[in-house]
Amino acid sequence: MTRPWFALALYVVYMALAFGWRSLRQRRATGSTGFRGISGPPGSLPWIGGVLFALAVLLGLAAPVAELAGWIGPLAEPGPLLVGLGAVATLTGILGTLWSQGAMGESWRIGVSEAERTKLVTRGPFAVARNPIFSFMMLTALGITLVLPNAAALTSFMALVTAIELQVRVVEEPYLLRSHGAAYAAYCAKVGRFLPGLGLGTAPRSP
Repeated sequence: MTRPWFALALYVVYMALAFGWRSLRQRRATGSTGFRGISGPPGSLPWIGGVLFALAVLLGLAAPVAELAGWIGPLAEPGPLLVGLGAVATLTGILGTLWSQGAMGESWRIGVSEAERTKLVTRGPFAVARNPIFSFMMLTALGITLVLPNAAALTSFMALVTAIELQVRVVEEPYLLRSHGAAYAAYCAKVGRFLPGLGLGTAPRSP
């Protein structure tokens, strides 16, 4: 299997499990898929984050397809060691994403609805990082970029990281602080944002 085909297979499996299967499971459990759409009015930071996330997903799919079609080539030809490292990172990211989604249970959502007040989850991977789903998503995207280092994959990774930073800092942390108050502030003070020990401190004040 060539690298683009391998990357495409990894990406399709990732999307099918992390979004398709998880949404179906959420619907069976709660009656809702968990999708809440893009937050904020057009042009706002939350809206930009949502658009960048959608762009990252599309470019992630386009990266192997474009290389298979001969429209773009690799920025550098990765050796077997780098491809292997990328594959391990991708598979770890996929499994970690599913683990973290499962730990959220019925509180799992894509996006935020101000009308909802979900349970604050601090167990499992959430005891180590406040946003483990996003942490593992970034690891997955990085792994695919190592397997397929072309311009589309790199742009997808950068768009995803930017989108996640905006979503967490501008949308989710203020929302969780409004919802859970002192309990969430205390949680932020002892658990890192994406990695253990990094990003400690209270979340931004609720507007």
